[in-house]
Amino acid sequence: MAQNHIRSVDDRNGRNGASGPNGTAVKRPPGRPRSEESRQSILRSTLKLLKQNGGFAELSIEAIAADANVGKTTVYRWWPTKGALVADAFAASADNELRFPDTGSVYNDIRLQMRGLIRIFRSQRGKIVAALLAGGQSDPELLEAYRDRFLWPRRRQAYQTLQRGVDRGELPVGCDFDLILDSLYGPILMRFLIRHVNLEESFADEVCDWVLQGLKNPNPLGCQNLPSKP
Repeated sequence: MAQNHIRSVDDRNGRNGASGPNGTAVKRPPGRPRSEESRQSILRSTLKLLKQNGGFAELSIEAIAADANVGKTTVYRWWPTKGALVADAFAASADNELRFPDTGSVYNDIRLQMRGLIRIFRSQRGKIVAALLAGGQSDPELLEAYRDRFLWPRRRQAYQTLQRGVDRGELPVGCDFDLILDSLYGPILMRFLIRHVNLEESFADEVCDWVLQGLKNPNPLGCQNLPSKP
């Protein structure tokens, strides 16, 4: 038994580091691997330079690499394009804030997440989203990076949230999740990009009232007197 114990300790030491003089194990210093530290540094530098330089067009991989103290090849090892890097940097910075809670109410889950999105849009990070969407109109790869690295991960979480609402009987079976989400988030993007009306957090509550409550009531307040279709 004692010999097995000694052997297991030696095995662990051998895995943790190389052998030193007289066969003693030398452990690696604690902490994350260097590559992960470099990756996080690149993401931080990307956000920092975006805020400093004021836009996507002015940002360069060379500047990001210099600020993060890594080589350009290190940046391209993880991200094939500048757009992919910017989309990842933004998504990483907003991940915790944009997770959907599970409060037991689909209305509250969606409303709270939408409020978090509005807070981000109203902050300095909102400029990053605006730059990605603006640049994406003439650069399909940039728009694809935004969809793949930011939109779709959030969308999949939203599907799960809506499905919980269906399972609890809060939403009708067979409802179109994509139509619901477009109806919820489309007005936020409209006010964020066009700026015809101030985008306030309370707007999330209003939109949820109309969309989610409207799924339960086909004739919500304010729509009873609309003319019928010809």
